[in-house]
Amino acid sequence: MKRPSFKSFIIKENNDYIFINKPPFISTLADRNDSINILKLAREYQPELTVCHRLDKETSGVLALSKNSDTYGHLARLLEKRKVRKVYHAVVDGIHNFDNQTVDAPITSMNNGVVKIDKIAGKKSITIFNTVKAFRRNTLVACNPESGRMHQIRIHLALLKAPIIGDLQYGGKDFYLSSIKPKFNLKRETEEQPIMKRVALHAVSLQFKDLKGNNVLVEADYPKDMAVLLKQLEKYS
Repeated sequence: MKRPSFKSFIIKENNDYIFINKPPFISTLADRNDSINILKLAREYQPELTVCHRLDKETSGVLALSKNSDTYGHLARLLEKRKVRKVYHAVVDGIHNFDNQTVDAPITSMNNGVVKIDKIAGKKSITIFNTVKAFRRNTLVACNPESGRMHQIRIHLALLKAPIIGDLQYGGKDFYLSSIKPKFNLKRETEEQPIMKRVALHAVSLQFKDLKGNNVLVEADYPKDMAVLLKQLEKYS
């Protein structure tokens, strides 16, 4: 695998932060199963950088890194006080008309890396969902997590019977072009592959007030795999 260029990930940079569009399949922090992670690449680029929050390994999108302890502490406090607006886009199974659909369901993490709804021992977790566009059998959903629990969006969508495409852990299914394309033909002796080989979840924007009170809004384009998925859904709907 070619070593990725951290510089190529950068969306926006100022005196306080660097914002990147994290590619899928790269861990945010050190991972014993992978020698490459965002923090390591970032510190090779600028040694003082610190990751301000996390995205799951499979999840793409906006990630903030701070250049000094003051700006790191500021954003960390805003995240803790739920004063950072994070919006994700997910492509889910089924047709859903979400209009500020709020899920308030406490979550607890299991030792095996899975989370579950637990009304007694779980930590408070709130996500707001809005439909962006419905296709023939799937829906593009905007997800606004007010808390930042592990797998929060994924399990809350599963609770709404709208599991994310590719999220086999929480009831989602892989998406194959043959499921929507008429007269789909596959070359002989080949096996059809899913359009996305991961959970169809992307952190599309991040918004907060910086230390000077200025509004910061950063948006990240879809990576290739999610752009292709949405293009095919649009084409055959």
